[in-house]
Amino acid sequence: MFNLVGKNLTFSAFKTSVHRLFPCSLCSSQAASDNSFRVSYLIDSCGIPPDKAISASKYLKFKTADRADSVITFLKNQRFTEAQISHLVRLYPMALQYHPEKNLLPKFKFLSSIGLSHSDIFKLLTGRSNFLGRSLKNHIKPTYNLLRDLLQSNDSTLIAIRRCAWVSDCDFQSKVIPNMQILHDVGVPGSKMLYLLTYQPRDFLVTTDLFKKVIDEVVEMGFEPLKITFVLAVHALRSMNKSTWEKKLETYEKWGWSKNEILVAFKTYPWCMMMSEEKIDKVMDFLVNKTGFETSILAKSKIISLSMEKRIIPRSLVYQYCLDNGLMNDKNHSGFSWWLLSSENLFIKRLKRYETEAPGVLKFYKEKLDHAN
Repeated sequence: MFNLVGKNLTFSAFKTSVHRLFPCSLCSSQAASDNSFRVSYLIDSCGIPPDKAISASKYLKFKTADRADSVITFLKNQRFTEAQISHLVRLYPMALQYHPEKNLLPKFKFLSSIGLSHSDIFKLLTGRSNFLGRSLKNHIKPTYNLLRDLLQSNDSTLIAIRRCAWVSDCDFQSKVIPNMQILHDVGVPGSKMLYLLTYQPRDFLVTTDLFKKVIDEVVEMGFEPLKITFVLAVHALRSMNKSTWEKKLETYEKWGWSKNEILVAFKTYPWCMMMSEEKIDKVMDFLVNKTGFETSILAKSKIISLSMEKRIIPRSLVYQYCLDNGLMNDKNHSGFSWWLLSSENLFIKRLKRYETEAPGVLKFYKEKLDHAN
């Protein structure tokens, strides 16, 4: 035990002793004051809730508002709203310490030059919050150029970046390239790999062990590597954990599908397993209980993934309207799949042919469609 306060120890000597023994306390009062200022700034100028502001302030060192104010002004000049600025600062508070002209403007100019819009840039910065801290010369540009070289198209590169901000800031050598090699080794053509990288780039950002495990499962299910359904199945399995997969299997089984029928459906259209359990229940309830559709037919089509409001309900009502008016005889619903899956142009042409026999069928459809929208 240190005997700091002796009989003849003055207050000044006491303070000197404390500072010598505990130097961190020398500036603790000033540090607390500076941090209090930063917390207040985050709350008052950035609209960040107090608890989040306290957490964010730990990453900041500024003692005056000048630099932070200039950053906020810069972001406003980039057409960011106050809500967007608040969101960005909450995710990446260090941005408030950057020099707008030196650190931020060149990156914004580059992102605009490659074709990203204001909303694209905001999505990118919030999706990959430390992007602003990356070097434009040593990281951002080289990563973009490598991605563009892989996809062989600026448009495809922009699609990939818009769909997953992380692809603009990933390590291609440790993840993307090795995972593409795994696909190549099982016989997936380059065009199919590039399709997956363009529209589902996040699939390539997992570890090679996890990626190979997914590929092995897809191969075991019997998917043909030359077909697009192979990479769609890769995406479906990669994007959900085992528990979620099992819940969706149980949902389909609840509606009378066998495990084999579920596999047939998945191999026909992998997106059927990307639907939520609620969506599956909603579609199955309508088609099975309200239209009398057979579940075995559903398992062989893409119907389950269609929009209820924009496709299934309005077209089903028109289908029944045509049956009721004697425009066709389809008691077994053998042609019902066409009604739901055909393009809008072909569907309208079919209804126009029926207009001579039952005037108003086209108007009936448009009313139902407008009501859904």
